Amino acid sequence: MNKLKVAVVGVGRLGSIHARIYKENPNCQLVAVCDADPTRLQEVASNFGVSGYSDYTQILGKVDALSVAAPTNLHHKIALFFLKHGIPVLVEKPFTSNLKEADELIKVAAAGNTVLQVGHIERFNSAFSATLKIIKEPKFIECHRLSPFPNRSLDVGAVLDIMIHDIDIILGLVRAKIKKIESVGVSVLTQYEDIANARITFVDGCVANLTASRVSDEVMRKIRIFQENTYISLDYKDAKACVYTKEGLTIKKTDLPIEKVEPLKKELESFLECAATGAQPLVSGETARDALAVAIEIRDQIWNKKI
Repeated sequence: MNKLKVAVVGVGRLGSIHARIYKENPNCQLVAVCDADPTRLQEVASNFGVSGYSDYTQILGKVDALSVAAPTNLHHKIALFFLKHGIPVLVEKPFTSNLKEADELIKVAAAGNTVLQVGHIERFNSAFSATLKIIKEPKFIECHRLSPFPNRSLDVGAVLDIMIHDIDIILGLVRAKIKKIESVGVSVLTQYEDIANARITFVDGCVANLTASRVSDEVMRKIRIFQENTYISLDYKDAKACVYTKEGLTIKKTDLPIEKVEPLKKELESFLECAATGAQPLVSGETARDALAVAIEIRDQIWNKKI
Protein backbone atom coordinates (compact mmCIF):
# COMPACT_ATOMS: atom_id res chain seq x y z
CA MET A 1 0.00 0.00 0.00
CA ASN A 2 1.38 3.41 -0.99
CA LYS A 3 2.12 5.92 1.74
CA LEU A 4 -0.87 8.22 1.63
CA LYS A 5 -0.74 11.91 2.55
CA VAL A 6 -3.55 12.56 5.01
CA ALA A 7 -5.09 15.41 6.98
CA VAL A 8 -7.67 15.96 9.71
CA VAL A 9 -10.29 18.69 9.44
CA GLY A 10 -11.52 19.60 12.92
CA VAL A 11 -9.01 18.91 15.67
CA GLY A 12 -11.02 19.01 18.85
CA ARG A 13 -10.70 16.07 21.25
CA LEU A 14 -11.61 13.37 18.72
CA GLY A 15 -9.93 15.01 15.74
CA SER A 16 -6.67 15.29 17.64
CA ILE A 17 -6.80 11.55 18.30
CA HIS A 18 -7.26 10.97 14.57
CA ALA A 19 -4.16 13.11 14.00
CA ARG A 20 -2.15 11.20 16.58
CA ILE A 21 -3.03 7.82 15.09
CA TYR A 22 -2.26 8.96 11.56
CA LYS A 23 1.06 10.35 12.80
CA GLU A 24 1.94 6.97 14.31
CA ASN A 25 0.88 4.94 11.25
CA PRO A 26 3.85 3.99 9.01
CA ASN A 27 1.56 3.58 5.98
CA CYS A 28 0.57 7.24 5.82
CA GLN A 29 1.99 10.70 6.30
CA LEU A 30 0.06 13.28 8.31
CA VAL A 31 0.70 16.51 6.39
CA ALA A 32 -1.92 18.94 7.70
CA VAL A 33 -4.57 19.71 10.28
CA CYS A 34 -7.40 22.23 9.92
CA ASP A 35 -9.51 24.05 12.48
CA ALA A 36 -11.39 27.34 12.75
CA ASP A 37 -10.05 27.94 16.28
CA PRO A 38 -6.59 29.51 15.80
CA THR A 39 -5.38 28.64 19.30
CA ARG A 40 -6.39 25.00 19.01
CA LEU A 41 -5.02 24.82 15.47
CA GLN A 42 -1.62 26.13 16.48
CA GLU A 43 -1.44 23.78 19.47
CA VAL A 44 -2.24 20.62 17.49
CA ALA A 45 -0.16 21.56 14.45
CA SER A 46 2.82 22.24 16.71
CA ASN A 47 2.34 19.01 18.67
CA PHE A 48 2.44 16.90 15.50
CA GLY A 49 4.89 18.99 13.52
CA VAL A 50 2.57 19.57 10.56
CA SER A 51 1.10 22.53 8.72
CA GLY A 52 -2.05 24.10 10.13
CA TYR A 53 -4.83 25.67 8.05
CA SER A 54 -7.87 27.65 9.12
CA ASP A 55 -9.37 27.18 5.64
CA TYR A 56 -9.74 23.50 4.74
CA THR A 57 -9.96 24.28 1.02
CA GLN A 58 -6.28 25.22 1.14
CA ILE A 59 -5.21 21.60 1.61
CA LEU A 60 -6.66 20.51 -1.72
CA GLY A 61 -3.81 19.13 -3.81
CA LYS A 62 -1.76 18.40 -0.72
CA VAL A 63 -3.62 15.30 0.54
CA ASP A 64 -4.72 11.89 -0.73
CA ALA A 65 -7.33 11.27 1.97
CA LEU A 66 -8.66 12.90 5.14
CA SER A 67 -10.81 12.65 8.24
CA VAL A 68 -13.62 15.10 8.94
CA ALA A 69 -14.07 15.53 12.69
CA ALA A 70 -15.60 19.01 12.66
CA PRO A 71 -19.02 19.74 14.26
CA THR A 72 -21.89 17.79 12.70
CA ASN A 73 -23.44 20.79 10.96
CA LEU A 74 -20.22 21.17 8.94
CA HIS A 75 -19.82 17.53 7.88
CA HIS A 76 -21.79 17.88 4.67
CA LYS A 77 -20.10 21.05 3.46
CA ILE A 78 -16.56 19.84 4.13
CA ALA A 79 -17.01 16.26 2.90
CA LEU A 80 -18.82 17.43 -0.23
CA PHE A 81 -15.93 19.72 -1.19
CA PHE A 82 -13.38 16.92 -1.08
CA LEU A 83 -15.59 14.21 -2.58
CA LYS A 84 -16.27 16.45 -5.58
CA HIS A 85 -12.50 16.52 -6.09
CA GLY A 86 -12.18 12.72 -5.80
CA ILE A 87 -10.54 12.72 -2.35
CA PRO A 88 -11.47 9.76 -0.07
CA VAL A 89 -13.14 10.96 3.12
CA LEU A 90 -13.85 9.49 6.54
CA VAL A 91 -16.65 11.46 8.19
CA GLU A 92 -17.09 11.11 11.92
CA LYS A 93 -20.53 10.21 13.24
CA PRO A 94 -23.20 11.41 13.17
CA PHE A 95 -22.83 11.26 9.39
CA THR A 96 -24.72 14.48 8.63
CA SER A 97 -27.39 16.71 10.17
CA ASN A 98 -30.17 15.32 7.98
CA LEU A 99 -30.92 12.68 5.35
CA LYS A 100 -30.88 15.09 2.42
CA GLU A 101 -27.26 15.92 3.15
CA ALA A 102 -26.40 12.24 3.58
CA ASP A 103 -28.01 11.37 0.26
CA GLU A 104 -26.04 14.03 -1.57
CA LEU A 105 -22.71 12.82 -0.17
CA ILE A 106 -23.54 9.23 -1.09
CA LYS A 107 -24.52 10.29 -4.62
CA VAL A 108 -21.38 12.36 -5.18
CA ALA A 109 -19.10 9.64 -3.80
CA ALA A 110 -20.73 7.03 -6.04
CA ALA A 111 -20.54 9.25 -9.12
CA GLY A 112 -16.82 9.76 -8.62
CA ASN A 113 -16.16 6.20 -7.42
CA THR A 114 -14.63 7.83 -4.33
CA VAL A 115 -14.34 6.15 -0.93
CA LEU A 116 -16.73 7.51 1.70
CA GLN A 117 -16.51 5.99 5.16
CA VAL A 118 -18.36 6.99 8.33
CA GLY A 119 -16.87 6.73 11.80
CA HIS A 120 -19.02 4.18 13.61
CA ILE A 121 -16.16 3.02 15.78
CA GLU A 122 -17.84 0.14 17.63
CA ARG A 123 -17.75 -1.90 14.41
CA PHE A 124 -13.98 -2.03 15.00
CA ASN A 125 -14.16 -2.89 18.71
CA SER A 126 -12.30 -6.16 19.31
CA ALA A 127 -14.99 -7.40 21.69
CA PHE A 128 -17.67 -6.92 19.06
CA SER A 129 -15.58 -8.62 16.39
CA ALA A 130 -15.10 -11.62 18.68
CA THR A 131 -18.86 -12.19 18.96
CA LEU A 132 -19.85 -11.92 15.30
CA LYS A 133 -19.51 -15.63 14.52
CA ILE A 134 -21.67 -16.50 17.51
CA ILE A 135 -24.55 -14.12 16.86
CA LYS A 136 -27.09 -15.89 14.64
CA GLU A 137 -30.71 -14.86 15.10
CA PRO A 138 -31.12 -12.37 17.97
CA LYS A 139 -34.46 -12.41 19.77
CA PHE A 140 -33.83 -9.59 22.24
CA ILE A 141 -31.05 -7.00 22.40
CA GLU A 142 -30.42 -4.61 25.26
CA CYS A 143 -27.99 -1.68 25.02
CA HIS A 144 -26.79 0.73 27.70
CA ARG A 145 -24.53 3.63 26.78
CA LEU A 146 -24.02 5.99 29.72
CA SER A 147 -21.44 8.67 30.41
CA PRO A 148 -20.88 11.83 32.47
CA PHE A 149 -21.68 15.13 30.78
CA PRO A 150 -19.04 15.47 28.04
CA ASN A 151 -18.89 19.26 27.45
CA ARG A 152 -18.44 18.41 23.76
CA SER A 153 -20.63 17.35 20.82
CA LEU A 154 -23.29 19.66 22.21
CA ASP A 155 -24.64 20.56 18.79
CA VAL A 156 -26.71 17.36 18.89
CA GLY A 157 -28.61 15.40 21.55
CA ALA A 158 -27.83 12.05 23.12
CA VAL A 159 -29.51 10.11 20.29
CA LEU A 160 -27.29 11.44 17.50
CA ASP A 161 -24.28 11.77 19.79
CA ILE A 162 -24.11 8.37 21.48
CA MET A 163 -27.18 6.17 20.90
CA ILE A 164 -26.45 6.12 17.17
CA HIS A 165 -23.50 3.78 17.86
CA ASP A 166 -25.88 1.10 19.14
CA ILE A 167 -28.42 1.78 16.41
CA ASP A 168 -25.73 1.06 13.83
CA ILE A 169 -24.68 -2.16 15.57
CA ILE A 170 -28.27 -3.41 15.89
CA LEU A 171 -29.09 -2.72 12.25
CA GLY A 172 -26.02 -4.74 11.34
CA LEU A 173 -27.09 -7.68 13.51
CA VAL A 174 -30.80 -7.84 12.72
CA ARG A 175 -31.50 -8.39 9.04
CA ALA A 176 -35.26 -7.90 9.29
CA LYS A 177 -37.02 -4.62 8.59
CA ILE A 178 -38.19 -2.38 11.41
CA LYS A 179 -41.84 -2.72 12.35
CA LYS A 180 -42.18 -0.09 15.07
CA ILE A 181 -40.13 2.43 17.05
CA GLU A 182 -41.17 3.82 20.44
CA SER A 183 -39.08 6.53 22.05
CA VAL A 184 -38.87 8.74 25.14
CA GLY A 185 -36.30 11.22 26.34
CA VAL A 186 -35.72 14.41 28.33
CA SER A 187 -33.35 17.35 28.35
CA VAL A 188 -31.44 17.98 31.56
CA LEU A 189 -28.42 20.18 30.89
CA THR A 190 -28.85 21.22 27.26
CA GLN A 191 -31.60 22.21 24.85
CA TYR A 192 -31.45 18.70 23.38
CA GLU A 193 -32.33 15.31 24.85
CA ASP A 194 -29.63 14.26 27.33
CA ILE A 195 -31.30 10.97 28.27
CA ALA A 196 -33.14 8.80 25.76
CA ASN A 197 -34.68 5.37 25.52
CA ALA A 198 -35.92 3.62 22.40
CA ARG A 199 -37.61 0.31 21.79
CA ILE A 200 -37.26 -1.02 18.26
CA THR A 201 -39.44 -3.94 17.14
CA PHE A 202 -38.51 -5.80 13.96
CA VAL A 203 -40.86 -7.73 11.70
CA ASP A 204 -39.16 -11.02 12.63
CA GLY A 205 -40.11 -10.46 16.29
CA CYS A 206 -36.72 -9.32 17.55
CA VAL A 207 -36.90 -6.44 20.01
CA ALA A 208 -34.06 -4.04 20.82
CA ASN A 209 -34.12 -1.78 23.86
CA LEU A 210 -31.63 1.10 23.84
CA THR A 211 -30.78 3.52 26.63
CA ALA A 212 -28.40 6.44 26.21
CA SER A 213 -27.47 9.07 28.77
CA ARG A 214 -24.81 11.75 28.96
CA VAL A 215 -25.69 12.81 32.50
CA SER A 216 -24.66 9.64 34.32
CA ASP A 217 -22.09 9.39 37.11
CA GLU A 218 -20.70 6.23 35.55
CA VAL A 219 -19.40 5.13 32.16
CA MET A 220 -21.13 2.14 30.64
CA ARG A 221 -21.06 0.84 27.07
CA LYS A 222 -22.65 -2.60 27.09
CA ILE A 223 -24.81 -4.70 24.83
CA ARG A 224 -26.55 -7.96 25.70
CA ILE A 225 -27.82 -10.22 22.94
CA PHE A 226 -30.24 -13.07 23.57
CA GLN A 227 -30.88 -15.84 21.08
CA GLU A 228 -31.95 -19.48 21.28
CA ASN A 229 -29.92 -21.28 23.97
CA THR A 230 -27.35 -18.46 24.03
CA TYR A 231 -26.81 -15.16 25.82
CA ILE A 232 -23.93 -12.90 24.77
CA SER A 233 -22.66 -10.09 26.98
CA LEU A 234 -20.33 -7.52 25.49
CA ASP A 235 -18.53 -4.63 27.18
CA TYR A 236 -17.24 -2.14 24.62
CA LYS A 237 -15.46 0.02 27.19
CA ASP A 238 -13.30 -2.74 28.65
CA ALA A 239 -13.21 -4.80 25.42
CA LYS A 240 -14.62 -7.90 27.13
CA ALA A 241 -17.13 -10.44 25.91
CA CYS A 242 -18.56 -13.65 27.31
CA VAL A 243 -21.08 -16.20 26.12
CA TYR A 244 -23.59 -18.08 28.24
CA THR A 245 -24.81 -21.32 26.69
CA LYS A 246 -27.37 -23.90 27.79
CA GLU A 247 -26.02 -27.32 28.69
CA GLY A 248 -28.82 -29.51 29.92
CA LEU A 249 -30.34 -27.71 32.88
CA THR A 250 -27.25 -25.63 33.54
CA ILE A 251 -25.71 -22.53 31.99
CA LYS A 252 -22.06 -22.46 31.02
CA LYS A 253 -20.12 -19.19 30.87
CA THR A 254 -17.24 -18.83 28.41
CA ASP A 255 -15.00 -15.78 28.22
CA LEU A 256 -14.04 -15.03 24.64
CA PRO A 257 -10.36 -14.44 23.84
CA ILE A 258 -9.92 -10.84 22.71
CA GLU A 259 -6.92 -9.09 21.24
CA LYS A 260 -7.22 -5.59 22.62
CA VAL A 261 -6.44 -3.05 19.93
CA GLU A 262 -7.48 0.61 19.96
CA PRO A 263 -10.72 0.64 17.91
CA LEU A 264 -10.01 3.98 16.25
CA LYS A 265 -6.61 2.70 15.17
CA LYS A 266 -8.29 -0.26 13.45
CA GLU A 267 -10.90 2.03 11.92
CA LEU A 268 -8.32 4.39 10.44
CA GLU A 269 -6.18 1.50 9.19
CA SER A 270 -9.26 0.16 7.41
CA PHE A 271 -9.99 3.59 5.94
CA LEU A 272 -6.44 3.96 4.65
CA GLU A 273 -6.64 0.55 2.98
CA CYS A 274 -9.96 1.45 1.34
CA ALA A 275 -8.58 4.83 0.25
CA ALA A 276 -5.55 3.13 -1.31
CA THR A 277 -7.38 0.25 -3.00
CA GLY A 278 -10.89 1.60 -3.59
CA ALA A 279 -12.40 -1.20 -1.51
CA GLN A 280 -15.85 -0.79 0.05
CA PRO A 281 -15.62 0.48 3.66
CA LEU A 282 -17.08 -1.57 6.48
CA VAL A 283 -19.30 1.41 7.31
CA SER A 284 -20.24 3.00 4.00
CA GLY A 285 -22.32 6.10 3.48
CA GLU A 286 -25.36 3.93 2.79
CA THR A 287 -24.87 1.98 6.02
CA ALA A 288 -24.44 5.18 8.03
CA ARG A 289 -27.52 6.68 6.39
CA ASP A 290 -29.63 3.76 7.64
CA ALA A 291 -28.49 4.39 11.21
CA LEU A 292 -29.01 8.13 10.83
CA ALA A 293 -32.57 7.62 9.57
CA VAL A 294 -33.49 5.57 12.64
CA ALA A 295 -31.74 8.03 14.97
CA ILE A 296 -33.65 10.95 13.45
CA GLU A 297 -36.95 9.06 13.84
CA ILE A 298 -36.16 8.42 17.52
CA ARG A 299 -35.14 12.04 18.09
CA ASP A 300 -38.24 13.35 16.33
CA GLN A 301 -40.51 11.08 18.36
CA ILE A 302 -38.95 12.45 21.52
CA TRP A 303 -39.57 16.03 20.47
CA ASN A 304 -42.80 15.22 18.60
CA LYS A 305 -41.79 17.20 15.54
CA LYS A 306 -40.09 16.73 12.20
CA ILE A 307 -36.81 18.54 11.68
